[in-house]
Amino acid sequence: MKNILVNLAAGNDAASTYAISLAEAFDAYLLGVIFTWVPAIRRSVTHTVAAGLMEAHRLESEKAAQAALARFDAATRRAGVSAGARMSATTLPGASDLFGRLARRFDLSIVGQAEPNTVALEDLIVEAALFDSGRPVIVVPSIQHGGLKLDRVLMCWDGSRAAARVFADAMPLIKRAATIEVVMVTSEPPKSDELPGADIAENLARHGLAVNVKRIGRGGIDVAATILNYASDAAADLIVMGAYGHSRLREFVLGGTTRAMLASMTVPTLMSH
Repeated sequence: MKNILVNLAAGNDAASTYAISLAEAFDAYLLGVIFTWVPAIRRSVTHTVAAGLMEAHRLESEKAAQAALARFDAATRRAGVSAGARMSATTLPGASDLFGRLARRFDLSIVGQAEPNTVALEDLIVEAALFDSGRPVIVVPSIQHGGLKLDRVLMCWDGSRAAARVFADAMPLIKRAATIEVVMVTSEPPKSDELPGADIAENLARHGLAVNVKRIGRGGIDVAATILNYASDAAADLIVMGAYGHSRLREFVLGGTTRAMLASMTVPTLMSH
C-alpha cells in the first residue's frame, strides 16, 4: 500500500487526519483532492441575480477549499508524509465521476462520512469510489478522532463475492492487527455438522494470522445495526466488509445494508465491491 488518495472536506478533517496517519504507517505517498462547484440556479431567477449568486458561491467554495488544503499541507509536513494536493472546480456529478476515475490509479482511497440527514458530495464520492474505481475505500466517520489504530479489527463474512474481495483488499491492514475477529451475522442456528467461518479462518491462518470466529444473532434488528452494536461492544478500531449494490439503468445504487452502515457508522470501515 504505497499510493493513497483522500477526499478532503472543507468543514471536517477527520478523513485527512486518518489518511495522513495511514500514509505515515505504510510510508506511502498521499494525494489530497478537494472539489469546488457552483450549484444549479432555478430558471425563475434572473440572469443578473443568478450570476451574483454563482460568483458568491464560487468564491466561498474556493476560500473553504484553500483553507482545507492549507491544513492538509501543514499536517502532512508535520507528519513527514510525502504528499500532494489538487483542487478541481466541477459540477456535483462531475466531482464523483472524476474521483472514481482518479481512484483507479491508487491502492486505496479514503473518504469522510457525509453529515447525517443530508445529501452530500461525500455520498456520491463513496459510491463512485466503490463502483467505478475497482479499488478499496475506507470511509471515516465524521466523529472520528485520531488516526489509524489496529488493535481490534472486525471482518464481516457471509461467504459472498464482495466479502471475499474485501478480505483480500484488507490484507495489508489486517496483517498489522493485534486482534482479528471474523464476524458472521445470522438469523438461524448452524447445522450440527457445520462450523461457520472455519473455511475463511483457515485461509487467513495460512497467511500467519490468528483469527477468532464470532457468530452473532440479529435479535430482531437489521444487519448493519447488529454489526455496529457489536463493534461498539468490542471496541473495534476498523470494520472490514463487502459493499453491496444493484445496477439501475447501468448505474450502481448502494444496497440497504451498505447504505445503513455508511449512515450510522462510528468506526472507520474498509469496503470494496
